[in-house]
Amino acid sequence: MNVDLLARLCETPGVPGREERVRALIEKEIKGLFDSVETDAMGSLICRRKPRGKDNKPTNAKDPKVVMLLCHMDEIGFYVSHVDDDGFLWVNNAGGFDTRNLFSRRVLVCTEHGDFHAVMNPGGKPVHIASADDRKKVPEIPEFFIDTGMPAAEVKKKIQVGDYIVMDEPFREMGDKLVSKALDNRVACWLGIESIRQLDKAKKGHATEIVVSFTVQEEVGLRGAKTSSYAVRPDIGLGLDVTLACDTPGVPRQECVSVQGKGFALHIKDGSFISDRALTSEIQSIAEKKKIKFQRSILAAGGQDGAAAQQAASGAKAVGITVGTRYIHTVTEMCDRGDLEAARDILAAYLEVAK
Repeated sequence: MNVDLLARLCETPGVPGREERVRALIEKEIKGLFDSVETDAMGSLICRRKPRGKDNKPTNAKDPKVVMLLCHMDEIGFYVSHVDDDGFLWVNNAGGFDTRNLFSRRVLVCTEHGDFHAVMNPGGKPVHIASADDRKKVPEIPEFFIDTGMPAAEVKKKIQVGDYIVMDEPFREMGDKLVSKALDNRVACWLGIESIRQLDKAKKGHATEIVVSFTVQEEVGLRGAKTSSYAVRPDIGLGLDVTLACDTPGVPRQECVSVQGKGFALHIKDGSFISDRALTSEIQSIAEKKKIKFQRSILAAGGQDGAAAQQAASGAKAVGITVGTRYIHTVTEMCDRGDLEAARDILAAYLEVAK
Protein backbone atom coordinates (compact mmCIF):
# COMPACT_ATOMS: atom_id res chain seq x y z
CA MET A 1 0.00 0.00 0.00
CA ASN A 2 1.36 3.38 -1.06
CA VAL A 3 1.19 5.17 2.30
CA ASP A 4 3.87 7.64 1.25
CA LEU A 5 1.61 9.07 -1.45
CA LEU A 6 -1.25 9.56 1.01
CA ALA A 7 1.10 11.29 3.45
CA ARG A 8 2.36 13.68 0.78
CA LEU A 9 -1.18 14.44 -0.35
CA CYS A 10 -2.36 15.15 3.19
CA GLU A 11 0.58 17.35 4.11
CA THR A 12 0.30 19.49 0.96
CA PRO A 13 -1.77 22.60 1.71
CA GLY A 14 -4.78 23.44 -0.42
CA VAL A 15 -8.00 25.12 0.75
CA PRO A 16 -11.06 25.68 -1.48
CA GLY A 17 -9.96 27.88 -4.36
CA ARG A 18 -6.25 27.39 -3.67
CA GLU A 19 -5.71 23.74 -4.66
CA GLU A 20 -2.83 24.34 -7.09
CA ARG A 21 -0.15 22.67 -4.96
CA VAL A 22 -2.20 19.52 -4.59
CA ARG A 23 -2.95 19.56 -8.31
CA ALA A 24 0.76 19.87 -9.15
CA LEU A 25 1.57 16.88 -6.93
CA ILE A 26 -1.13 14.80 -8.62
CA GLU A 27 -0.02 15.83 -12.12
CA LYS A 28 3.47 14.47 -11.43
CA GLU A 29 2.11 11.31 -9.85
CA ILE A 30 -0.24 10.30 -12.69
CA LYS A 31 2.16 10.50 -15.61
CA GLY A 32 1.50 7.59 -17.97
CA LEU A 33 -1.84 6.59 -16.43
CA PHE A 34 -4.12 8.67 -18.66
CA ASP A 35 -4.43 9.53 -22.35
CA SER A 36 -5.17 13.19 -21.70
CA VAL A 37 -4.96 15.53 -18.73
CA GLU A 38 -6.34 19.05 -18.62
CA THR A 39 -7.06 21.71 -16.03
CA ASP A 40 -10.40 23.45 -16.45
CA ALA A 41 -11.12 27.12 -15.83
CA MET A 42 -11.95 26.56 -12.15
CA GLY A 43 -8.82 24.49 -11.52
CA SER A 44 -10.18 20.94 -11.51
CA LEU A 45 -7.85 18.37 -13.07
CA ILE A 46 -9.74 16.23 -15.61
CA CYS A 47 -7.93 13.03 -16.56
CA ARG A 48 -9.26 10.81 -19.36
CA ARG A 49 -8.42 7.19 -20.08
CA LYS A 50 -9.78 5.58 -23.26
CA PRO A 51 -11.10 2.01 -23.26
CA ARG A 52 -8.25 -0.49 -23.10
CA GLY A 53 -7.70 -3.98 -24.47
CA LYS A 54 -5.94 -6.73 -22.55
CA ASP A 55 -2.64 -5.41 -23.89
CA ASN A 56 -3.40 -2.14 -22.03
CA LYS A 57 -3.44 -0.25 -25.33
CA PRO A 58 -6.34 2.10 -26.19
CA THR A 59 -9.03 0.56 -28.39
CA ASN A 60 -11.14 2.19 -31.09
CA ALA A 61 -14.42 1.58 -29.28
CA LYS A 62 -17.18 3.85 -30.56
CA ASP A 63 -19.28 5.82 -28.07
CA PRO A 64 -18.20 3.95 -24.95
CA LYS A 65 -19.97 4.67 -21.72
CA VAL A 66 -18.19 7.18 -19.54
CA VAL A 67 -17.48 6.38 -15.90
CA MET A 68 -16.40 9.40 -13.87
CA LEU A 69 -14.59 9.27 -10.54
CA LEU A 70 -14.84 12.51 -8.58
CA CYS A 71 -12.17 13.24 -5.98
CA HIS A 72 -12.03 16.67 -4.40
CA MET A 73 -8.62 18.15 -3.69
CA ASP A 74 -9.53 20.87 -1.19
CA GLU A 75 -9.30 20.72 2.59
CA ILE A 76 -11.09 22.98 5.04
CA GLY A 77 -9.10 26.03 6.04
CA PHE A 78 -9.15 29.80 6.29
CA TYR A 79 -8.45 32.98 4.36
CA VAL A 80 -6.79 36.00 5.96
CA SER A 81 -9.51 38.63 6.17
CA HIS A 82 -7.65 41.32 8.16
CA VAL A 83 -4.15 42.15 9.39
CA ASP A 84 -4.39 44.39 12.44
CA ASP A 85 -1.95 47.06 13.64
CA ASP A 86 -0.33 44.63 16.07
CA GLY A 87 0.35 42.06 13.33
CA PHE A 88 -2.34 39.59 14.33
CA LEU A 89 -4.26 37.91 11.51
CA TRP A 90 -8.03 37.54 11.53
CA VAL A 91 -9.70 34.94 9.37
CA ASN A 92 -12.69 33.89 7.33
CA ASN A 93 -13.30 30.15 7.13
CA ALA A 94 -13.53 28.13 3.91
CA GLY A 95 -15.39 25.01 4.97
CA GLY A 96 -17.13 23.89 8.13
CA PHE A 97 -15.40 23.89 11.52
CA ASP A 98 -16.47 22.90 14.99
CA THR A 99 -14.74 25.69 16.90
CA ARG A 100 -14.25 23.44 19.94
CA ASN A 101 -11.44 21.87 17.90
CA LEU A 102 -9.64 25.13 17.10
CA PHE A 103 -8.13 26.04 20.45
CA SER A 104 -4.33 26.33 20.56
CA ARG A 105 -3.67 25.01 17.06
CA ARG A 106 -0.50 25.21 15.02
CA VAL A 107 -1.25 26.52 11.55
CA LEU A 108 0.57 27.30 8.32
CA VAL A 109 0.04 30.65 6.61
CA CYS A 110 0.56 30.24 2.84
CA THR A 111 1.55 33.37 0.94
CA GLU A 112 3.29 34.59 -2.20
CA HIS A 113 6.37 35.20 -0.04
CA GLY A 114 6.49 31.68 1.34
CA ASP A 115 4.85 29.74 4.15
CA PHE A 116 4.93 30.86 7.77
CA HIS A 117 4.36 28.75 10.85
CA ALA A 118 1.95 30.31 13.31
CA VAL A 119 -0.52 29.54 16.08
CA MET A 120 -4.28 30.01 16.34
CA ASN A 121 -6.15 30.95 19.51
CA PRO A 122 -9.37 32.74 20.43
CA GLY A 123 -9.26 36.19 21.96
CA GLY A 124 -9.88 36.44 25.69
CA LYS A 125 -8.35 35.60 29.04
CA PRO A 126 -6.15 32.51 29.56
CA VAL A 127 -7.28 29.85 32.03
CA HIS A 128 -5.29 31.29 34.94
CA ILE A 129 -7.31 34.50 35.02
CA ALA A 130 -10.55 33.42 33.33
CA SER A 131 -13.79 33.29 35.27
CA ALA A 132 -15.95 30.17 35.45
CA ASP A 133 -18.29 31.70 32.86
CA ASP A 134 -15.34 32.57 30.60
CA ARG A 135 -14.24 28.92 30.59
CA LYS A 136 -17.69 27.70 29.54
CA LYS A 137 -17.86 29.86 26.44
CA VAL A 138 -17.17 28.34 23.02
CA PRO A 139 -15.88 31.13 20.74
CA GLU A 140 -17.07 31.61 17.19
CA ILE A 141 -14.72 31.79 14.18
CA PRO A 142 -14.55 35.63 14.12
CA GLU A 143 -13.06 35.52 17.64
CA PHE A 144 -10.02 33.46 16.60
CA PHE A 145 -6.78 35.13 15.54
CA ILE A 146 -3.42 33.96 14.16
CA ASP A 147 -0.09 34.86 15.79
CA THR A 148 2.94 34.47 13.50
CA GLY A 149 5.45 35.59 16.13
CA MET A 150 6.78 38.22 13.70
CA PRO A 151 6.86 41.99 14.29
CA ALA A 152 3.80 43.79 12.94
CA ALA A 153 5.79 45.61 10.25
CA GLU A 154 7.18 42.32 8.93
CA VAL A 155 3.76 40.68 8.97
CA LYS A 156 2.31 43.50 6.90
CA LYS A 157 5.12 43.19 4.35
CA LYS A 158 4.72 39.44 3.90
CA ILE A 159 1.05 38.65 4.54
CA GLN A 160 -2.01 40.16 2.92
CA VAL A 161 -5.77 39.72 2.88
CA GLY A 162 -6.55 36.67 0.73
CA ASP A 163 -3.58 34.57 1.80
CA TYR A 164 -4.72 31.20 3.10
CA ILE A 165 -4.21 29.12 6.21
CA VAL A 166 -4.27 25.38 6.88
CA MET A 167 -3.74 23.29 9.97
CA ASP A 168 -0.09 22.35 10.50
CA GLU A 169 0.05 18.75 11.72
CA PRO A 170 2.06 15.76 10.42
CA PHE A 171 0.72 12.52 8.95
CA ARG A 172 1.05 9.56 11.32
CA GLU A 173 0.70 5.77 11.10
CA MET A 174 -0.81 4.39 14.31
CA GLY A 175 -1.23 0.62 14.34
CA ASP A 176 -3.78 -0.22 11.64
CA LYS A 177 -4.86 3.42 11.45
CA LEU A 178 -3.69 6.40 9.42
CA VAL A 179 -4.06 9.81 11.09
CA SER A 180 -3.76 13.26 9.54
CA LYS A 181 -5.41 16.55 8.79
CA ALA A 182 -6.95 16.61 5.30
CA LEU A 183 -7.78 12.92 4.97
CA ASP A 184 -10.98 14.67 3.86
CA ASN A 185 -10.44 14.40 1.00
CA ARG A 186 -6.91 13.43 0.04
CA VAL A 187 -8.17 9.88 0.66
CA ALA A 188 -10.20 10.27 -2.54
CA CYS A 189 -7.24 11.71 -4.44
CA TRP A 190 -5.24 8.66 -3.36
CA LEU A 191 -8.05 6.36 -4.50
CA GLY A 192 -8.33 8.14 -7.84
CA ILE A 193 -4.67 7.43 -8.51
CA GLU A 194 -4.15 4.03 -6.88
CA SER A 195 -7.31 2.39 -8.29
CA ILE A 196 -6.16 3.27 -11.81
CA ARG A 197 -2.68 1.95 -11.07
CA GLN A 198 -4.20 -1.30 -9.86
CA LEU A 199 -6.38 -1.51 -12.96
CA ASP A 200 -3.30 -0.88 -15.10
CA LYS A 201 -1.31 -3.64 -13.39
CA ALA A 202 -4.11 -6.18 -13.86
CA LYS A 203 -3.72 -5.90 -17.67
CA LYS A 204 -7.28 -7.04 -18.29
CA GLY A 205 -8.42 -3.87 -20.00
CA HIS A 206 -11.72 -2.02 -19.57
CA ALA A 207 -14.65 -1.29 -21.89
CA THR A 208 -15.57 2.19 -20.66
CA GLU A 209 -13.90 5.54 -20.94
CA ILE A 210 -12.70 6.39 -17.45
CA VAL A 211 -12.51 10.00 -16.34
CA VAL A 212 -10.96 10.89 -13.01
CA SER A 213 -11.71 14.45 -12.01
CA PHE A 214 -9.70 15.88 -9.13
CA THR A 215 -12.11 18.64 -8.25
CA VAL A 216 -11.90 22.00 -6.51
CA GLN A 217 -14.07 23.76 -3.94
CA GLU A 218 -16.13 20.78 -2.75
CA GLU A 219 -16.08 21.99 0.83
CA VAL A 220 -17.95 25.15 -0.15
CA GLY A 221 -20.64 23.59 -2.34
CA LEU A 222 -19.41 20.92 -4.81
CA ARG A 223 -18.43 23.73 -7.15
CA GLY A 224 -15.65 22.12 -9.17
CA ALA A 225 -17.57 18.86 -9.44
CA LYS A 226 -20.49 20.70 -10.99
CA THR A 227 -18.44 22.33 -13.74
CA SER A 228 -16.33 19.28 -14.53
CA SER A 229 -19.39 17.01 -14.60
CA TYR A 230 -21.09 19.29 -17.10
CA ALA A 231 -17.96 19.15 -19.26
CA VAL A 232 -17.65 15.35 -19.07
CA ARG A 233 -21.37 14.42 -19.02
CA PRO A 234 -20.76 10.98 -17.55
CA ASP A 235 -23.08 8.00 -17.78
CA ILE A 236 -21.97 6.84 -14.34
CA GLY A 237 -20.59 8.96 -11.50
CA LEU A 238 -18.65 7.55 -8.56
CA GLY A 239 -18.26 10.04 -5.74
CA LEU A 240 -15.11 9.20 -3.79
CA ASP A 241 -14.90 10.62 -0.32
CA VAL A 242 -14.61 9.95 3.37
CA THR A 243 -17.70 9.48 5.47
CA LEU A 244 -18.33 9.53 9.19
CA ALA A 245 -17.14 6.66 11.36
CA CYS A 246 -18.70 7.55 14.70
CA ASP A 247 -17.88 4.15 16.19
CA THR A 248 -16.48 5.88 19.24
CA PRO A 249 -17.66 6.53 22.82
CA GLY A 250 -20.60 8.86 23.22
CA VAL A 251 -22.37 8.12 19.93
CA PRO A 252 -25.38 5.76 19.73
CA ARG A 253 -24.78 2.81 17.40
CA GLN A 254 -27.69 3.78 15.17
CA GLU A 255 -25.91 7.09 14.44
CA CYS A 256 -22.38 5.84 13.79
CA VAL A 257 -22.85 5.83 9.94
CA SER A 258 -19.93 3.42 9.44
CA VAL A 259 -17.68 1.21 11.54
CA GLN A 260 -13.95 1.08 10.97
CA GLY A 261 -12.50 -2.27 9.94
CA LYS A 262 -15.67 -3.43 8.17
CA GLY A 263 -14.54 -2.35 4.70
CA PHE A 264 -15.40 0.48 2.36
CA ALA A 265 -18.76 2.21 2.79
CA LEU A 266 -21.16 1.87 -0.13
CA HIS A 267 -22.78 5.27 0.22
CA ILE A 268 -26.53 5.13 -0.41
CA LYS A 269 -27.80 8.58 0.53
CA ASP A 270 -26.93 11.93 2.09
CA GLY A 271 -28.20 15.49 1.97
CA SER A 272 -27.10 15.95 -1.64
CA PHE A 273 -28.08 12.77 -3.50
CA ILE A 274 -29.70 9.33 -3.46
CA SER A 275 -27.74 6.59 -5.18
CA ASP A 276 -28.93 4.61 -8.19
CA ARG A 277 -30.37 1.31 -6.99
CA ALA A 278 -29.08 -0.88 -9.85
CA LEU A 279 -25.58 0.58 -9.70
CA THR A 280 -25.49 0.11 -5.94
CA SER A 281 -26.53 -3.52 -6.31
CA GLU A 282 -23.97 -4.12 -9.05
CA ILE A 283 -21.09 -2.83 -6.95
CA GLN A 284 -22.30 -4.76 -3.93
CA SER A 285 -22.44 -7.94 -6.02
CA ILE A 286 -18.86 -7.42 -7.23
CA ALA A 287 -17.67 -6.86 -3.67
CA GLU A 288 -19.37 -10.04 -2.49
CA LYS A 289 -17.95 -12.07 -5.38
CA LYS A 290 -14.42 -10.71 -4.86
CA LYS A 291 -14.72 -11.00 -1.06
CA ILE A 292 -14.00 -7.29 -0.64
CA LYS A 293 -15.24 -6.12 2.74
CA PHE A 294 -17.95 -3.48 2.61
CA GLN A 295 -20.80 -1.89 4.54
CA ARG A 296 -23.74 0.20 3.37
CA SER A 297 -24.05 3.73 4.71
CA ILE A 298 -26.45 6.65 4.89
CA LEU A 299 -25.40 10.10 6.11
CA ALA A 300 -28.17 12.22 7.60
CA ALA A 301 -26.75 15.51 6.30
CA GLY A 302 -23.84 16.81 4.22
CA GLY A 303 -23.02 16.04 0.61
CA GLN A 304 -20.37 14.88 -1.81
CA ASP A 305 -19.24 15.23 -5.42
CA GLY A 306 -21.22 12.23 -6.68
CA ALA A 307 -24.31 14.44 -6.45
CA ALA A 308 -22.87 16.83 -9.03
CA ALA A 309 -22.24 14.01 -11.51
CA GLN A 310 -25.76 12.71 -10.96
CA GLN A 311 -27.35 16.07 -11.70
CA ALA A 312 -25.15 17.33 -14.54
CA ALA A 313 -26.69 17.89 -17.96
CA SER A 314 -29.18 15.06 -18.63
CA GLY A 315 -28.11 13.18 -15.50
CA ALA A 316 -26.11 10.10 -14.59
CA LYS A 317 -26.32 7.02 -12.41
CA ALA A 318 -24.34 7.68 -9.26
CA VAL A 319 -23.20 6.11 -6.01
CA GLY A 320 -20.60 6.92 -3.38
CA ILE A 321 -17.53 4.84 -2.62
CA THR A 322 -16.38 6.11 0.74
CA VAL A 323 -13.99 5.38 3.59
CA GLY A 324 -15.23 5.67 7.17
CA THR A 325 -13.17 8.28 9.00
CA ARG A 326 -13.19 9.21 12.66
CA TYR A 327 -12.95 12.82 13.87
CA ILE A 328 -13.70 14.40 10.47
CA HIS A 329 -12.83 18.10 10.07
CA THR A 330 -10.15 17.98 12.75
CA VAL A 331 -6.37 17.50 12.70
CA THR A 332 -6.86 13.96 14.01
CA GLU A 333 -8.86 12.49 11.14
CA MET A 334 -8.37 8.73 11.30
CA CYS A 335 -9.04 6.00 8.75
CA ASP A 336 -8.44 2.26 8.76
CA ARG A 337 -5.80 0.92 6.39
CA GLY A 338 -7.93 -2.11 5.48
CA ASP A 339 -10.98 0.05 4.68
CA LEU A 340 -8.87 2.22 2.39
CA GLU A 341 -7.50 -0.83 0.58
CA ALA A 342 -11.04 -2.20 0.21
CA ALA A 343 -12.18 1.06 -1.44
CA ARG A 344 -9.24 0.89 -3.86
CA ASP A 345 -9.95 -2.76 -4.66
CA ILE A 346 -13.66 -2.31 -5.37
CA LEU A 347 -12.97 0.63 -7.65
CA ALA A 348 -10.45 -1.33 -9.70
CA ALA A 349 -12.74 -4.38 -9.79
CA TYR A 350 -15.75 -2.35 -10.92
CA LEU A 351 -13.84 -0.41 -13.58
CA GLU A 352 -12.53 -3.68 -15.01
CA VAL A 353 -16.04 -5.04 -15.71
CA ALA A 354 -18.15 -1.87 -16.22
CA LYS A 355 -19.87 -1.70 -19.62
